[in-house]
Formats: sequence, structure tokens, C-alpha cells
Amino acid sequence: MDKNQGYAILKAVMLENGRGFALGECPRAPEPFVTWACYDDEHGRQQYEWGHYGSDREALARDLTERVEDYQRQFSVKVAWVEEPGLYKYYSTQRPVDIGTFPKPSHNAPDEIVNYDQRVPVEGGAFLAWGHLTYTRPLSEKDMADYELRPSMDNPAVGKRMERQRAAAERKRKKFPISRQMKEAGRQAQERQAPPTPKREAPDRGER
Repeated sequence: MDKNQGYAILKAVMLENGRGFALGECPRAPEPFVTWACYDDEHGRQQYEWGHYGSDREALARDLTERVEDYQRQFSVKVAWVEEPGLYKYYSTQRPVDIGTFPKPSHNAPDEIVNYDQRVPVEGGAFLAWGHLTYTRPLSEKDMADYELRPSMDNPAVGKRMERQRAAAERKRKKFPISRQMKEAGRQAQERQAPPTPKREAPDRGER
């Protein structure tokens, strides 16, 4: 994670318009916790402004939430992603993690690199992996494809996508009840089994 004015950034909530808010900590400071408004500059570096300082971590964590919600109410923007140390986990499915085997996007170096003793089942046995990496920010689909990485199902983006898929399936189920689905499936099966309609031969010129 980033640092600003000696404060380590513990969490950042970024909005779809490129703005966001962050929570920082500096144990040596008289007021060890702070929330800032933040944004990425033209070089991709995060900039911080408008700090709220205090000594109560829980109070500043609530301040972070309130600042995000107030901004959303004012400008009607959604949360794009949340940044925390080790928040985004990716598995190396084809090889142990080594030099040149994982992406290093600008301003998003891995927080953690872990190699297993061998290729082992992960994510409840869903697939095999040689190790994993954790990142502060999500990787792009291209980065994952280029290095044959698979995201953890616990990653926020994956969880949201699964929630959307479940919601879509639930809407479809309500729109098409199981009885209707079974009836439709039976109709389609009958159509597949029905003998084809004989094709009539066109009469030749003498029969017309």
C-alpha cells in the first residue's frame, strides 16, 4: 500500500469517477489515524488532500465510510473498487511463482508471494495451483490471462460478479417457474423426436 506524510494507507475506497477516500495510520504521530480524499494523478500516482485526523481508529474508520457515502449521495457515483493490503488474491496455476512469472503493474506491486511445496488443490478443490500472490488493487483480465493466474472467489470483484450471476438466475427462475421450464423442455423434446414432415415433390410440367 501507499504512504503519505508518514501515514501507511490501510484502506482506500475508489469511486467510478476516479476520486476516492483513504484511511491511514502513523503510530508515531500525535494523531495516529487520518482519512483523506484521494485521486490518481496523470502519472497513476495517488494524491491525498483534505485530511481528517484523530486518535480513535474506529471513529476514523466510520469517518471514511461517511465520507464515501456523502460523496456518493452528492454525485451519484458507485464504488469501483476497494484497496486493502492483500485484498486481491490470485493463484499461479501452471508454474511456481518466480521472476517473470507474475504481473507487476505500475503502482500495484504484489503485497505477498507464496509458493506451495507442490501443486495443490485450492478454493475448495476447484483447481490446482503452485502458489499465490496478493495485490492491493485488482489485476486486469489481460494480466491474469498473460500469466495464467486465477482469482480467488473471495476477491471483491469475483464476489460481486457471482452475486450478479445469482441474481440473474433468480430473476429468470421467478420469470419462468420450474413447471413452465419443464413443460417447455418437454415440448422441445417432442419436437426433436417427431418424424420429419414428408417433402412433397413439385409436379413436372405435364401434371400442371
